[in-house]
Amino acid sequence: MNTKILFLVFSLAASGSVSAAAEMAAVKGGSYRPLYLKKETPMITVKPYRLDKLPVTNGEFAAFVKANPQWQRGKVSSKQAEPGYLRHWVQNDGTVAPKAGELKQPVTNVSWFAAHAYCAAQGKRLPTIDEWEFAGQASATKANGTSEPGYNRTILDWYADGRKKGLRNVGQGKANYWGVHDMHGMIWEWTEDFNSSLLASGSSGQNMFCSGASTGSTDPGNYAAFMRYGIRTSLQAKYVLNNLGFRCAK
Repeated sequence: MNTKILFLVFSLAASGSVSAAAEMAAVKGGSYRPLYLKKETPMITVKPYRLDKLPVTNGEFAAFVKANPQWQRGKVSSKQAEPGYLRHWVQNDGTVAPKAGELKQPVTNVSWFAAHAYCAAQGKRLPTIDEWEFAGQASATKANGTSEPGYNRTILDWYADGRKKGLRNVGQGKANYWGVHDMHGMIWEWTEDFNSSLLASGSSGQNMFCSGASTGSTDPGNYAAFMRYGIRTSLQAKYVLNNLGFRCAK
C-alpha cells in the first residue's frame, strides 16, 4: 500500500463515506425470553435504546486508530488483544491500515477491549446481550420473527457455507423491523456483558463474551443456539477472530 492509498483510507473514513454505521436505529424495547432457558422462564425486559444500523467497518475503525494510535497494531498491550489483532490490515512505511477494497467491510480481528474503546470514543457503548438479542430476534417485518419459516434456516446456511465466501460490504441486505442491518449471516459481534456460566443473559460477570450470527431458541437442542453458546464460551475479552466484529449502542 502506498502513501496515496493510505491517505484515501483515512480521508474516506473521516468523511463518513465509508459506511453509515454512525447512523442509529431507535429500538423501542419490550421483553424477550433469553436463550437456553425453559419456556416457563420469566421474560426479560429491555428498555428503549439506540443501536448502530450497521457493524463498524474497517474504514471507521481506521479513523479511530489514527486518532487513538495506542490502538494501532503492534502497540496494544498483550492483555488487551492477542497477537492476531488487526492481522488482516497491511503495513507500509510503519503504518498499518485496511486494504482499500475492504474499507466498507466490517472490521474484525478486534478484541472486546478495542471494541469497547471505539464505542466510548463515539460517545456510545457496546450493546448488552439483552439489547443485542432483542434487536436480533426481529425479522424484516416483525419485532419477533423467530417463528417465521426460514428464520433459523438462514442462520444455519451461514454456518454451513457463508463463512467460506468471506466478508462483504455492510448494509447490502434488507434491514430488519428496527432498521438494523447484518445482525445475522455477516459476523459474530461483541456485546458488553455476558456470564456464560449461568447460560442466561441479563447477568454480568468478569468475562466478556460475544453475540451474533445466530439467535432465538428456548430449545438447547437447536443447532444455531448450540453453536452460539459454543463460540461464546470459547472466548475471552482479549481474543480476536476473522469473523468477530461489533457495533455500538446508546
